[in-house]
Amino acid sequence: MHPLLILSIAIGVVLFLIIKLRVNAFGALIVAATTVGALSPNIAMKDVMPEVAASFGRVCGNIGIVIAFAAVVGQCLMESGAADKIVRVFQRALGNASPAYSLVSSGFILSIPVFFDTVFYLLAPLARASRVRSGKNYALYLMAVAAGATATHALVPPTPGPLAMAEFLNVDIGVMILMGLAVSLPMSLTGLAFAFFWDKRLNIPLRDAPGVTVAQLEAMAAQDETNLPGFFESILPVILPVLLITSNTLVSSLGVEGPLKNLTSFVGNPNFALLAAMVVAVRTLARQKGATLVELAPSIERALGSAGLIILITSGGGAFGGMLVKSGIGDAMAQTSQAMGLPTLLLAFVLPGMLKLAQGSGTVSMITASSILAPLAAQGLPFHPVYLACMIGSGSKLGSWMNDSGFWVYAKMSGLTETETLQTWSILLAVLAFGGGAATLILATLFPMV
Repeated sequence: MHPLLILSIAIGVVLFLIIKLRVNAFGALIVAATTVGALSPNIAMKDVMPEVAASFGRVCGNIGIVIAFAAVVGQCLMESGAADKIVRVFQRALGNASPAYSLVSSGFILSIPVFFDTVFYLLAPLARASRVRSGKNYALYLMAVAAGATATHALVPPTPGPLAMAEFLNVDIGVMILMGLAVSLPMSLTGLAFAFFWDKRLNIPLRDAPGVTVAQLEAMAAQDETNLPGFFESILPVILPVLLITSNTLVSSLGVEGPLKNLTSFVGNPNFALLAAMVVAVRTLARQKGATLVELAPSIERALGSAGLIILITSGGGAFGGMLVKSGIGDAMAQTSQAMGLPTLLLAFVLPGMLKLAQGSGTVSMITASSILAPLAAQGLPFHPVYLACMIGSGSKLGSWMNDSGFWVYAKMSGLTETETLQTWSILLAVLAFGGGAATLILATLFPMV
């Protein structure tokens, strides 16, 4: 059977299982990986399941610890008040500027180690409080949070999507962080500019939402921060892993050898970097609550429980990608794209958008698209594969509607109707996608890094 036909069947299996049968993405990806192996003439039937398991294990071994530690860091930032402290400091630093700037900055920073849903749960009440203080611009404040948080969530490790893309496309984590930041910054600023423009054409009222009523917002806006941790202590779990990982990338790129290389290779390993961040975050939480590690165990276990499913889904995508590689899909896609004259970056933008529109999850779209394109990337590109990852991450913002969990988190926490969410969230994410795509294209043209 032709590899492209196998690919089409595999994608159909993923979409059918997730959309029609409501199967969890992990199960759908494992079934798809098995289907690829069973249909491929390159893989003996007796080797299908061992190959699926081996591909799953390779990816899990590379990213499982990182995702687990990142989830704990995010939980601790929330419960200790450190995330709230970061937001407040940004608001003061920007003085009389619109609260939208502090909200987009807070979302941008917090979504590096914290999952988007968690960040929005934190910042939505602050956006609502900003609406209470200003008496206007509610849509602007909500879109500012989304513009900052979804940009880094899609492009900067250690969130699962970017982490998986770096693994599948053989991109150094430090390079993924640096280029992810380089693309997500103009991406989020494009979204913020659109939010200012679009807010003038909307009139969305402030309503009660789960957890925080309009009346309670008045008290929240006046709350002091004497019981919150210091700013450096709050932001350290965010910047520490970034500094450690990028130090290793910098030393490696400069060709430094000896004790310094050995040191940065150890502390700059993503597993150690996130371990260090977790230790700092847990210490802050323990100090703020005056609790022992035993007393903090339920919070940490909740975080690890949420991370477990993400690890399974991401590793399931690795199994899917591994089987695609063995099926010969890379050669087939390279030949087809060359015959059609279809630019690789355009394919990397459109494919995750189509997957996102069909099944709703941006993370699954990134995992699936990078799995599909990994064999093509291995054939050789006229630019660094990090740009392929950035284009996939940008494209994964396209097509967000009612099958996207983020759509409902945004709607319910904001008190918006489905129509208002489509008018703000869905359109904004499309703008972010094109902003990130344009930034990636410019950087790949000017600095191909090959």
